[in-house]
Amino acid sequence: MLISLFRLFTNALAPLTLAGAVAAYFFPEVFLPFKYVFKWLFAATMFALGIVLHPPELHDTLRHPRRIVLGVLTQYGVMPLLAFLVATLGGLPPALALGFIIVGSAPGAMASNVIVYLAGGAVAFSIALTTVATFLSPLLTPSLVEWLGGRLLPIPFWNMMQTILLVVVVPLGMGMALRRHLGSRLQLAQEAAPALASLAIIIICSYAVAANQGRIGTVGWKVFLLVVLLNALGYAAGWFLARLYRFDYRHQVTLAIEIGMQNAGLGVVLALEHFRETPQTALPGALFAVWCILTAAGATSWLRRKQRVVAAI
Repeated sequence: MLISLFRLFTNALAPLTLAGAVAAYFFPEVFLPFKYVFKWLFAATMFALGIVLHPPELHDTLRHPRRIVLGVLTQYGVMPLLAFLVATLGGLPPALALGFIIVGSAPGAMASNVIVYLAGGAVAFSIALTTVATFLSPLLTPSLVEWLGGRLLPIPFWNMMQTILLVVVVPLGMGMALRRHLGSRLQLAQEAAPALASLAIIIICSYAVAANQGRIGTVGWKVFLLVVLLNALGYAAGWFLARLYRFDYRHQVTLAIEIGMQNAGLGVVLALEHFRETPQTALPGALFAVWCILTAAGATSWLRRKQRVVAAI
């Protein structure tokens, strides 16, 4: 019963994220108190990822380092530049443009591993990309934000690096260490961890919407359309570059999802933590988190139907 409840919560991430964002817009006062804990909620998502990582799958994937190197280079090469172009050509004010750059410079989303599984992609490859990109994020994410966004606002490079180490690398390592000592309780922990991560992401995105409730009415639609564009470009870039790399179909699907789904939750945390005087910097991340989960869930349903049709022929 408890496991079924965890699975139901995890599988309903897309509608629950959307519902949380809508509720935060109309009732911001309910979510504003999370201002004091959003950073630790994100740390909980990384701790959960550490628990669900399956070492044998990672070891098998690591035997093909070329795929991982190409995937990580695509992650940190394509999406930051796409985000920069979208924000620049969109004529956004500096704080909002920086928000897009932060989202584009983040590693892949934890939720992408679940989406890849549901879409019939290469799950171990997805986990490896997420893990490697996440461990590289303390150096690469602040570097890219400083390089692309430094002309917009002053970038606290070292503070951002410390935040990523504290809320990403440390809890991820703790989760991986705890996994080895769970014994018979590992299965329950593996079911509970994604549900915990889903709840944390829902709350973080809802808080970001609540903190920007007054601004959404004036710039929200333009920002949302640019979020839609960036997400679509990410999926397309991942798919066509995977074909250029001569990946098989499952790895093409995986790279498209990994590039299109950014860890916007981390982007929101960095924006709220280090640009407190301009909370609108977190708005692109909040909208991107909601939208990419919805599009990924929709694409997954389409891919699964397509696979069933092909199998029936």
